[in-house]
Amino acid sequence: MYDAAYLPALSALAGSMVGGLTSGLTTWLSLRNQVRAGQLAHDLSQRDDLYKDFIVAASKAYGDAMLSNEPQMQDLVALYAMISRMRVLSSARTVACAQKVVEATVDTYFAPNKTIRELRELIRSGGGIDPLKDFSEAAREELQAFTSS
Repeated sequence: MYDAAYLPALSALAGSMVGGLTSGLTTWLSLRNQVRAGQLAHDLSQRDDLYKDFIVAASKAYGDAMLSNEPQMQDLVALYAMISRMRVLSSARTVACAQKVVEATVDTYFAPNKTIRELRELIRSGGGIDPLKDFSEAAREELQAFTSS
């Protein structure tokens, strides 16, 4: 009879412990998921900003290369700096496409300058005027894969 008096107290204590552990575990898992979601959002934003900056800078450098034979070294160095950042954040395909953009830009400095008529014809024919196409497709695919994981 003496043992029977402790049974309800022990049951209540065990129930409280299980309830507390369950609540604590649920809170911990919820916070962990929130932190992970926040980190993924930050990483996605970081890649998105890097790709936007690269597209703007590479477009400007390529346009300059079509009209001039004098490379703007600070622009090319900035592009290589962005590629180095991509090596840390991005897939190998995205980095390779970015490198091809810079190579095409440098090669364009060694080609004859384009006149406005030649630019018009290039735009109409679609040939040789969009060195960023492969890069932008690779970046889009990477960002989509990143958000679906």
